[in-house]
Amino acid sequence: MAQVFFHCSTDQVVLIDRHGASVADLIEAREQAAGVVRSFIATPTLEDWRGWVLHVSDEAGEELFVMPFASVIGRPH
Repeated sequence: MAQVFFHCSTDQVVLIDRHGASVADLIEAREQAAGVVRSFIATPTLEDWRGWVLHVSDEAGEELFVMPFASVIGRPH
């Protein structure tokens, strides 16, 4: 098990995940990352989430991968 952290950012805002989550591997980390993005975009708000990015880091602070919210949301019609 590894501890990963899901930090969210735009050009102007950074939200730091101080708790993280335990995952077995990168596949599980990606699944949880997509769930984090979906939970943000499901929140009733006027925020346009397409400019946000989720940064997944390990316990040492090394970035494992990034997931743009737009990759989960899709393109506007």
